[in-house]
Amino acid sequence: MTTAREAGFDVCHTCLALSASGSGHCVRCGAHIHPRIPDSLQRTVALLIAAIVLYVPANLLPIMTTDQFESSQDSTIIGGVVILWNMGSYPVALVILIASVLVPIGKILTVAMLCWTVGRHLPVSPRQRTTLYRITEFIGKWSMVDVFVVAILVALIQITGIIVIRPGAAALAFAGVVIVTMLAAESFDPRLLWDDEPEKPDE
Repeated sequence: MTTAREAGFDVCHTCLALSASGSGHCVRCGAHIHPRIPDSLQRTVALLIAAIVLYVPANLLPIMTTDQFESSQDSTIIGGVVILWNMGSYPVALVILIASVLVPIGKILTVAMLCWTVGRHLPVSPRQRTTLYRITEFIGKWSMVDVFVVAILVALIQITGIIVIRPGAAALAFAGVVIVTMLAAESFDPRLLWDDEPEKPDE
């Protein structure tokens, strides 16, 4: 089976038209084309490192501060999950735990694994890796649930003089983690997963 790259064609990222390799621009829409995203692995790894750096303060610093009757209480992401669980809000606690803790970690590890297998040319099924990449790209957007919860709490529960809820520094760090991991997934070129696929005879 001959691929478009082997046949001397590149695919336009804008309109998906085939153009001759080396032409530089799409024959249909005029967009710049290239066989692979330049420096895809390097950019993805750099973004993953930035996400890991941001993930530390996102979990250690308070994501919100509650002021009530002249007393102040800071809550981290895990602390907020524990509070919601003790209050009996099990579904909300599970949603925040999955979206704010498990999903970011899983996404970072998955994209890192994809970069590792591509960079080392490991014999892993490209179909499985592509499916994993698509799932990771899809669920990444739901990582912002915790930030949305804090925003809703600030907007709805804040009662001047009785309860005041303020977003903490972790909210900004966590938003940065989500954005950076989304950029990492976008910068990773999934076509690299198929470059090491052995050729199969035409049937």
